[in-house]
Amino acid sequence: LLEIISPEKTLFEAEVDSVSVPGSDGSFQMLNNHAPIVSTLANGLIKIKGNIKIRGIERVVYQISSNEIHLKVSSGVVEMKQNKIIILSD
Repeated sequence: LLEIISPEKTLFEAEVDSVSVPGSDGSFQMLNNHAPIVSTLANGLIKIKGNIKIRGIERVVYQISSNEIHLKVSSGVVEMKQNKIIILSD
């Protein structure tokens, strides 16, 4: 499960296959059963793969293919544990 949260509201919530993020120490990808991790995010793209239905965030999403979207991020924090990814960003 992936949740992307801003200070105002939850922007995105869906079951996904993989998520790549621009970590402060370099980009990395998270798949099912990834080890727990907390990292700060740098300026770049969050790349989400899976059977994704876009609702409410169309203006910030780049549809790459039928199963991949990219979102721009300038900073934030990502946490993954127990197959749940939470991204806090502005």
